[in-house]
Amino acid sequence: MPTIYDVAKLSGLSKTTVSRVINNHSYVSEEKKNLVLKAMKELNYTPNPSARKLRGQVTTTIGVIVPRIVNPFFSYLVDSIEQVAYKNGYHVLIFQSNEDKEKELVFLNLLKTKQVDGIIMTSIENDWSIIEPFTESGPILLCNEYVNNANVPIVRLDQYKGAYIGVKHLLEKGHRKIGYCTGGLFAEEGKDKDRNQGYQKALQEAGIEPDPKWIFVNQHSIEDGKQVVKKILSMEDRPTAIFTGSDEIAGGMMIEAKECGLKIPNDLAIIGFDDQPLAQMLDPKLTTIRQPIDQMGIKAMETLINMLNDSEVKVETFELPIELIVRSST
Repeated sequence: MPTIYDVAKLSGLSKTTVSRVINNHSYVSEEKKNLVLKAMKELNYTPNPSARKLRGQVTTTIGVIVPRIVNPFFSYLVDSIEQVAYKNGYHVLIFQSNEDKEKELVFLNLLKTKQVDGIIMTSIENDWSIIEPFTESGPILLCNEYVNNANVPIVRLDQYKGAYIGVKHLLEKGHRKIGYCTGGLFAEEGKDKDRNQGYQKALQEAGIEPDPKWIFVNQHSIEDGKQVVKKILSMEDRPTAIFTGSDEIAGGMMIEAKECGLKIPNDLAIIGFDDQPLAQMLDPKLTTIRQPIDQMGIKAMETLINMLNDSEVKVETFELPIELIVRSST
């Protein structure tokens, strides 16, 4: 029995376009409509009415994998993705991996079983060699995360530059003892690797060797930031400034520092990353690296829609601007 995938293959169009023709969607050209109808006739394909009802007519479902939805960065990112999706007739399902490799694979398998039609990955836990085979089942796009050998579109930022300009700012403020909070110190590729290199490069240009005891690995949350301050206070030789991987970590550090009687930035200067609304609510206001979250989400969803509508879409990397926002924490 022929399927919608057979129709898509014969017509040379995407499954989404075929679905839109079947459901009388208005945003399909006459040329594409005729190609689909011709393929349906040749294959003697008849749409399943009950299946169409269950599928919600023309709605296509997009999966978005995030590490932690409670991180405001990903909440805002998903919000911008969903708004673009809804305006274009798509539904969004959110999958939270909690940085678990097995959970990530469970979600990717939904692409194989056709429960989602495409996936946006905002973080990657498994090696690309494990993820790549899933691209045969549907489009995958990387957003806020990337690997060098990925053969899929990527929407990203210059993470190396973000860390570099942040540490340079601390150096220009006169700091020589600069600590660092990172998600993964020994990442082979991706944003953690680039940030690590940016941090090291800025220090090396100033003739400073990174001090291992001032580098804090696997830091992600407000609570992690609080624990970092406690570790710093237990040291005889302490850093005077910290570059962090997120505003959440920085916020946790500032809360704990103030409770412990430290003055920011006099006793400890702190830089965040993201420029979430939290950054302006803290006291003092947080110096941070601004990421254009809305632009990321919009570009990611628009690109995935193009992938769904055109199986031959060009594989590109879209790099968005990044900037240092100086406030009172430094």
